[in-house]
Amino acid sequence: MGSWYWIGVCAGLGVGIGVLLAGMLAGTRTALAAGLLLAAGAGVALGFALGQWDEAVGGGAGGALGSIGAAQLVAGSLRRGGARLGTAVFVGLAALVLVALAWIPVVGYLEATLVPLLAARLRGRAPERYAGLRSLARD
Repeated sequence: MGSWYWIGVCAGLGVGIGVLLAGMLAGTRTALAAGLLLAAGAGVALGFALGQWDEAVGGGAGGALGSIGAAQLVAGSLRRGGARLGTAVFVGLAALVLVALAWIPVVGYLEATLVPLLAARLRGRAPERYAGLRSLARD
C-alpha cells in the first residue's frame, strides 16, 4: 500500500481514540483538556507502534482533532440534559465505529477532516440562551 495508507489509518485510529476520551472525560473543561492531551499522546504512541514518525504525526493530529470534535457534541448533550453515562456509551460506540472504519483506505483522512467540521457546524447552529419565564418577570 504505502506510507500514505498507514498515515491515514493512524489518523483515523487517533480520531477514534480522541472521540472515546472526550466521551469518557466529559463534564469539565479541565477533563476535556486532559482528554485532548491524552488523545494526542495516545495517537502519537499508536503511530510509533504501527510505523515511523510520519504515522505518529498523523495519529497525534487525529487524536487532537477527534477530541476537539467530540468535545463540542458531548458538551452540548450534557448542557441540554443528557446523562453522563448514556452520553459516554453512545459516544464510545461511535468511537468504535470510527476505529473500524479507519482501516478503509482514505477514510482515516476523511474522519480527521469531518469530525471537527461537524463540531464547527454544531457550534454555529447552537441557539442563543433561552430566557424562558425570566423574560416575563421583567414586566
